[in-house]
Amino acid sequence: MASLLRDALARGYAVPSLCIWNAETIETVLRVAERCRAPVILMTGPGELLLSYAALADTARALARRHSVPAALHLDHGNSMEAVEGCLAAGFTSVMLDYSNKPFDENAAALRRVVELARPRGVTVEGEIGAVGRVDEVTGEGKGRTTLSDPDEARAYVAATGVDCLAVSFGNLHGHYREAPKFDFPLLARLREAAGVPLVLHGGTGTPPEALARAIALGVAKVNVASELNRALREALMGRWAAGQKLWVPSALHEGMEAFAAVAEKWLRLTGACGKA
Repeated sequence: MASLLRDALARGYAVPSLCIWNAETIETVLRVAERCRAPVILMTGPGELLLSYAALADTARALARRHSVPAALHLDHGNSMEAVEGCLAAGFTSVMLDYSNKPFDENAAALRRVVELARPRGVTVEGEIGAVGRVDEVTGEGKGRTTLSDPDEARAYVAATGVDCLAVSFGNLHGHYREAPKFDFPLLARLREAAGVPLVLHGGTGTPPEALARAIALGVAKVNVASELNRALREALMGRWAAGQKLWVPSALHEGMEAFAAVAEKWLRLTGACGKA
């Protein structure tokens, strides 16, 4: 993944990291990326890993060989060292261990260990400094789960860990925004200068195009999108159900995946990735 992000940073675009969990979602993302001639990141996390690490990696490799665009397979928000080690053994090309809610020293020490395991395999490592929360957390009792990234900590974290890219918190949130997001772009600029590595925007869903373009110009080279993809698929299925249509699962899923594909293409275009492969 690191090579994709370096090219994006050099050429002024971002690579979309799109949520996948099975053969249908992987094939759909790769098909759309090939049509757009765009690099892409296949992203899965603890909430989507329904298959074993090996089964998902084998499926992604088999399907990627049928397409001519560059793609990475990424563990997003890995929640344990065991999950990271399982994905490394399975052949994932990028991993993230999310210790952003832990003390700085514990976060840095854990990611340093991940880098030591991943670097000999040529696998990219993503870390997070500050904590990107969820929309429902910051508006409810979990308000303290979101912490803006500190540039000094970002500089020290990259130096201590050797991570290839850094997820940062500058007003972005996971989930569906209930009101227009408020991004701190001066903070983002300071984070880019301090970190010296490509930055990652978690919570792409709902980001206004003009804000996305500004974030990319300030060093964001990877944009994660999950909630919008899931909503498109869910609403396509629920729409058939609410209309009283026969829910023959294969045809209903095909219709749902077309809605999923439309969102994937939207993000390939918004990030400027189309035509870059």
